[in-house]
Order: sequence, then structure tokens, then C-alpha cells
Amino acid sequence: MPVLLLLSALSAWALPLAANVPGGVALLPLGTVLESPDPPQAWLDQRPVWVARENGRWIAVVGIPLDASPGTLALKVSISGETRELPFEVRDKRYAEQRIRLKNDRQVILSPDDERRALAEIERIQALKKYWRPGSGPQADFILPADGRLASRFGLRRFFNGEPRAPHSGLDIAVPRGTPVKAAADGRVLAVDDYFFNGKTVFVDHGNGLLSMYCHLDRIDVAAGEAVAQGQPLGRSGMTGRASGPHLHWSVVLNGAMVDPELFVPRR
Repeated sequence: MPVLLLLSALSAWALPLAANVPGGVALLPLGTVLESPDPPQAWLDQRPVWVARENGRWIAVVGIPLDASPGTLALKVSISGETRELPFEVRDKRYAEQRIRLKNDRQVILSPDDERRALAEIERIQALKKYWRPGSGPQADFILPADGRLASRFGLRRFFNGEPRAPHSGLDIAVPRGTPVKAAADGRVLAVDDYFFNGKTVFVDHGNGLLSMYCHLDRIDVAAGEAVAQGQPLGRSGMTGRASGPHLHWSVVLNGAMVDPELFVPRR
């Protein structure tokens, strides 16, 4: 019998909200600490998954890929030396469309040189998204990284100058250029770079496959390897890369999957 996502918040924002949809987070119970004092291990598509200890229970915190099809997925789990599969359901979700007009057609129809650069950068970003650093448990009660209006939401099916492109894999916060951008939670800077599409970008590693990503910055004020605290400035907002105006694009990655950042932020 597939496991449905029935868990509510186990304590005040210790874990993200559960949403068993593409781009969501599954919270799957793996038994009690009394039954298994050692932490269980879990994998989705051969990628390690964060297992949290919460109120005496082990919970697998699973990022569901945005391109996942509705139906049953299987989490591989190892508990007390016994390995088995734990099926869980993913429901359908139809994200809204968004049509954006860019003045610079070069950022929509790429030249051969730009395409080579963009593809090489995408490969590097994909490798960063798979980064795994084991830890006692990441801080998952995030804060919004900038003070501004929540604009383009996660999952929008996007069209640039009429051309279909990849869905929106983050949350846009509408802020003027130069607005401070803060770390959503404690972590360590995994990488900083200036990309064709994302512009000046900071990756923060929070441990156990949980990452956050801050894009289109005008300025970066941290360096790779630097420890950062929740609320610490990372840089200033801008419109570098492919952007129609100044804003912060904020993404959250969990076990390699881009997931909805709003699941990690307390309701305001």
C-alpha cells in the first residue's frame, strides 16, 4: 500500500511543509528512534535523501523533481541492516503559465558561442545540485532572503518572447537593485559564479542535500567555503544574466531536485 503524505508540521517549522506534487517535498515516516536507534538511510533514484529525527521518529525528507510524473515513486530505505522499497504517491499539479518579454533577443535565441557557454554552465550547476555533505540535520526553517513582494512563483511554465522554456524553478522576490540579499539559513557557501542565464549567483550548502541558490545578484559579498549564518548578507540584488528587471531569484534544492522554496518559509 503506497504511503501517502499525511504528516503535518511535527514542530514549529522544524521540517518543510509536505506537498506530494512535482516540485514538492514528501515527508515519509521510517519508524521510531526506539525501534531503530541508528539513523536509517534512504535514496531516491540512487541519490541520498535527508533523514530527520523529529519527536522520536525518523522522517525521510524527500525532494520530488519538478518533472516527475503523477503516480507512484519508490524510496529505497535501509533500516537496521534491512533494505526495502517504500512507495509513495505523487499527485498531479498544473502550474500556471507566464509569458515574459525580453528586450535582448540574444538571451532567448542563443548564438553558437553563447549556447556553448550556457550548456557548459548548466553541466556545472547540475553537478553542484547533487552535492551531499552529511550532517546532524540542516536548519529547515528558512527566512525569506530579501524584503520585497513575492512575484513569480515556483513552477510557472515560462515563455520568453513567445518561445517555451524550462519551468520556473525558484521564487522571484521583486526588489530594487542593491537590496541586501541574506542567507535563508545557516550553512556554508558552496560556490559563487557569474552565469549566462542566472547572472551572479551564490550557492549555500545547508547539509544533507539541502541547498539554496541566489541569482541575478549585482554584487557578491561572500566566497566559496565561507560559513554563513541565517540572515547574514550574501550580496546585493540586481538583474545580471537573463532578467527582465531587478529582482532576486531564489531556489531551493533537495536531494538534487528543485523544490518550492515557500515550503521552507513559515506562513506570514
